[in-house]
Amino acid sequence: MIGLVLETAIRDLNAISDSAPLDAEVLLAHTLRIDRGNLRARYDQSISTADTQHFHHLISRRRQGEPLAYILGHREFWSLSFKVTPAVLVPRPESELLVQFGLDALTGIMQPRILDLGTGSGAIGLSLAYSLPHATVDAVDISPAALAVAEDNRRELGLSNVRTVLGNWFDAIRDETYDLIVSNPPYLADDDPHLATGHLAAEPQLALVSGKTGLEAYKLIAPQALGHLRTGGILLLEHGNTQASALRTILDECGYARTTIIRDLAGHERATRAHKPG
Repeated sequence: MIGLVLETAIRDLNAISDSAPLDAEVLLAHTLRIDRGNLRARYDQSISTADTQHFHHLISRRRQGEPLAYILGHREFWSLSFKVTPAVLVPRPESELLVQFGLDALTGIMQPRILDLGTGSGAIGLSLAYSLPHATVDAVDISPAALAVAEDNRRELGLSNVRTVLGNWFDAIRDETYDLIVSNPPYLADDDPHLATGHLAAEPQLALVSGKTGLEAYKLIAPQALGHLRTGGILLLEHGNTQASALRTILDECGYARTTIIRDLAGHERATRAHKPG
C-alpha cells in the first residue's frame, strides 16, 4: 500500500531531516511519476515491487545526507527548473535576491551586459538572462564539471544571450566591461563546523570554502571588478549573514560608492550592492 510505504519512509527520515514528510512525499511522487498532490488520494492503492525497491533506494540516499535536489536531478529557482548535480551548489531561495536586485539595478538600460562569476548551475546568471532577453550574460566558472551543468541549463532554457566561460574569476573575460557583475562566491572559512553537517557535507567544497577567513574571494573580486565595471556599474555580492560589515570595509577600501546591504525575508544581511563611482 502506498500509504504504508510512505509512513515507513517518513519514520526512516525523521532522524536526519526536519522535513521528513515533505522529502518522502516528493521522492515517492517522483518514483510513481505523479504530482505530489495526488499521493493522498492513492494511499490505499497498491505499489509495485519495482517501484517500492526504487523508492527505498532513494530514501536510503536521502538518509545518508544527500540533498533532495541531487537525488531528483533538478531544483526550481526563479520559477525555472535547473539541472543540478554534485558538481554544483544546490540553488538557494535566498540567492533569488541577486536576481531581483540585479533586475532592479538594470532598469532603464536598453542592452545591459552582465557577468555572473562562479556561476555553478547557472541559476543566477541564466535567470537574469531569461528575464532580460535583450541583455547579454557571461557566466564564468573555474570548474569544468560545473560549467557543463550551466551549459546544459542554458540549452534547456533556450537562451542564446548567454556565453558560458571556463576560467578563474576575471582571468576568463580579459578586457570585457559590464553594467552588472553578480556573484555568490565561496564565503565559508575552511574550519567552519557547518561544512561537516547537512547538505553542505555533500556539496562541492570548491564552491563553499573561500579560505582561512571566508573573505578571501571578496578580496579578490572587489578590486578587480572595478576594472570590469562600466562607470556607474554595480557589483552585487551574496555573503554570509555575519559578513556584511567586513565586506563593506573591503568595498570602501576599494573606492566603491553607495554601498547598500540587502536583507533576506528572514531579516538576515544576505547581499551587498555597490556602485563604481563616476
